[in-house]
Amino acid sequence: MMTFSQAKLAKEFCYVDSIVKNIALEMRYVGEDNFLGEVVDGYLSPKAILTKKATHALLKVQRELNGFGLGLKIFDAYRPQKAVDHFVRWGRDLLDTKMKAIYYPTVEKRHLFRDGYIAKKSGHSRGSTVDLTIIDLETKEALDMGSSFDFFGKLSWVKNREITSQQRANRMLLNSVMLKHGFKS
Repeated sequence: MMTFSQAKLAKEFCYVDSIVKNIALEMRYVGEDNFLGEVVDGYLSPKAILTKKATHALLKVQRELNGFGLGLKIFDAYRPQKAVDHFVRWGRDLLDTKMKAIYYPTVEKRHLFRDGYIAKKSGHSRGSTVDLTIIDLETKEALDMGSSFDFFGKLSWVKNREITSQQRANRMLLNSVMLKHGFKS
């Protein structure tokens, strides 16, 4: 049996940290610290995989941020379809709300797909979508973005007005540097 970390990647894909050497990885779906509260199907190793094109764009983002003592931390990158299928199965089980207080306290679970927080067909499965944040390179702490990774609610919206001006500035920094290097918001 071949594990995720041993699998040969298609030629247009790569492990992000093989090109972006000082990137931090906290691959949440390999463990239980995520909106499901369990390891997600298809995630066998804490590795971030993206297309080579997306990875080289991330390298440019990382280099720009490094000039300010900042860097990137990835939470999720390429997502296998079996993981998306796991999300869909979880979404149908309306009784499983063990992570509601942390990840979707103001949204009914039955509305997570309808409201666009989770998709039945994920852009992550193309290998060019990435969930990430900015960290301070010295402390390794994430900049305060006003909400956590995978938070489903209005507080996570990019232009939310309930967050502080510093949190908004942190979000705008991430958004602008990603857009500058070819990503879409």
